[in-house]
Amino acid sequence: MERKNGIDAFGAGALVAFALFLAVNQIIIKMVNAGLQPVFFAGMRSLIAAVALWAWMRWRGRPMRLTRDMAGPGIAVGLVFGFEFLFMFLALDLTTVTRTAVLLYSMPVWMALAAHFLLPGERLRPMRVAGLALAFLGVALALTDRAAGGEASLAGDLCAVVAAMCWAGIALIARASRLSTLRPDMQLYWQVIVSVPLLLGASVFFGPFIRDLQPVHLAGLAYQGVVVVAAGFAFWLWLLSIYPASGVASFAFLTPVFGVALGWLLLDEPVGPRLFAALVLVAVGIVLINRPAKA
Repeated sequence: MERKNGIDAFGAGALVAFALFLAVNQIIIKMVNAGLQPVFFAGMRSLIAAVALWAWMRWRGRPMRLTRDMAGPGIAVGLVFGFEFLFMFLALDLTTVTRTAVLLYSMPVWMALAAHFLLPGERLRPMRVAGLALAFLGVALALTDRAAGGEASLAGDLCAVVAAMCWAGIALIARASRLSTLRPDMQLYWQVIVSVPLLLGASVFFGPFIRDLQPVHLAGLAYQGVVVVAAGFAFWLWLLSIYPASGVASFAFLTPVFGVALGWLLLDEPVGPRLFAALVLVAVGIVLINRPAKA
């Protein structure tokens, strides 16, 4: 598909479906964390994804070349990818899905702020500045909400914020470097192969690898590696290569809405007035950040 200047009907439908997909993904990570140490789980997920991507590219007869000219941005995006999921998996272990959903999907806020300085044509306008202010207020409100008691921690909340910043970094590197000339599957391949040694090496500092491992946890690990990373993130990178970065990011406000709803519905997590207000502020802020400029 040729690059587009705005989000069309197909893009909108795909991004809504992907937002729901990511919300469900957080529930599964929370479940598997009960059986596997989070950082080790993240590393094994990347390893499975690397094997799945390699097998898929071989089956399709698509060339798989890790060239020297791509090594710099490839290693950089892989390291940021690894740190994103190190912090995200720790967040889902230390705090609730509902809180992680609000804080992690502040990603478009950090992306818009960085894009102002790094990407031509994505400068901050007064409307975007207002959106940033609202979203920052929402993040601050969520960080100060301790209604979840022992089920949440400030450390877990901060891990979610750092993961959001790293996620924005991945999108910016993919857009602003030579990686933008690669196919989405090769962009993702760089990310997962670099993240494997980072995550598995870091996992030795986070306790035993195995917790209370059950078959359902192994099924969740396989699903994460093959469906979420190998297929899902390749699809997201493909969308990012077709549609404007800010337009793709604008649909991220749906994922915290879905995530909070699923955390409350499936895990019986508390959603107090302050967290709900934080969700509204972040969602409205993201909408304002990505509102098209008037001609």
